[in-house]
Amino acid sequence: MIPIIGCSILALTISIERFIYLKNFGASRLAPKMLSLIEQEKFTDALSLAENQTSPVLRVISTGILQRADQPSKAMEAAAIAEITKMKRGLPLLDTVITLGPLLGLLGTIIGMINSFGIMSESGLGNPQAVTGGVAEALVCTAAGILVAVTTLIPYNFFLARLEEETEKMEHYATITESVLQRGIL
Repeated sequence: MIPIIGCSILALTISIERFIYLKNFGASRLAPKMLSLIEQEKFTDALSLAENQTSPVLRVISTGILQRADQPSKAMEAAAIAEITKMKRGLPLLDTVITLGPLLGLLGTIIGMINSFGIMSESGLGNPQAVTGGVAEALVCTAAGILVAVTTLIPYNFFLARLEEETEKMEHYATITESVLQRGIL
């Protein structure tokens, strides 16, 4: 049970941190305003709009603006890769907890069953409460492992969906930014 409790604490900690991190992505609603400023060639204003924001979309657009004279598309692609890496932080650990929780629970059940059979071999069948108590205790371990996996799966899938959504926004706005910057060059 101790490793299962450890997994649940790890999953809870990562989930809280990721929720707080993703909460700040609402600033991407400023992307259309940034694009409007870029079209007007007000690059400084566009950069200042994104300056104190934590949105990956705005950081990618800002990178394009800063590198507008020298391959903005490559710069935005590199920035997007870095942002996606930040967004994925902690997700492999959540995936591991989802897989590991039921396996640890099953291991605990097997160990509990072995102990119950050991009690049965020592005391015989005359003391069924000792055996059934051990079996019940062992099954609690499996239930705890499955509970940890299920409760971790929900935020994990939420984070993956948000990651996908934010990645699509980055691609969309980076493409538009590149197009607008190229129009200004021509």
